Amino acid sequence: MRESAGPVALLVLNRPAARNCLSEALIAELHAALDAIRDDASVRAVVIAANGPAFSSGHDLKELTARRSDADGGRAYFAHLMNACSAAMQAIVSLPKPVVAAVQGIATAAGCQLVASCDLAVASERATFATPGVDIGLFCSTPMVALTRNVPRKHAMHMLLTGEPVTAETARAMGLVNLVAAPGTEREIAVELATKVARKSAHTVRIGKEAFYRQAEMSLADAYRYAAEVMTENMMARDAAEGISAFIEKRTPTWDDR
Repeated sequence: MRESAGPVALLVLNRPAARNCLSEALIAELHAALDAIRDDASVRAVVIAANGPAFSSGHDLKELTARRSDADGGRAYFAHLMNACSAAMQAIVSLPKPVVAAVQGIATAAGCQLVASCDLAVASERATFATPGVDIGLFCSTPMVALTRNVPRKHAMHMLLTGEPVTAETARAMGLVNLVAAPGTEREIAVELATKVARKSAHTVRIGKEAFYRQAEMSLADAYRYAAEVMTENMMARDAAEGISAFIEKRTPTWDDR
């Protein structure tokens, strides 16, 4: 479900009885909500949170298992669902607005992937993170993509090969989350963090977020060439001229988001 906190949109996973597992329907709803927010000028940042004791336990294994009776053993459906989930995760990364995860409980498998796909993350001290697919014979290969783009390889491999959960503090030390909060305050702090970014020029944030993810996949030389082009174009923007002038004149900038 979607809620609002000023310029921040809250997308709340609301299947607490099912531990907010990412069913086909929930993945579709999340992706649709992100698409709706993309061009909504009233939304300047997003928080993804969840109701209940679990943030998300990952894919709905009962839903997946039920398709083994399909003529192809479920192959086509499994491919469809994994690609749909991957598309939703990429929609978070490509959204031209910052996305903050507010994690109140366990985030496992695709739930951990969801946290890793967000730009920033705030976790309750009670939250734990795991990629335990190996324990049930299903290696967390798609969660691995987001995880390995957040934490060092040895940490990622330890999580992937053992399936063991890590605490919120360990997740922070590894780089999976930014802040650890007292239980019950994580959503409020995530909204505060999102609001802080929402006060910046939306145009500048969009440029910076896109450039961040693009340069991360490039060689060092290519990344510098690309970043120099981005900064040159950014310097030509009205908000850059306004922001620099405001800094020099010691005043608060007025953003036009262009």
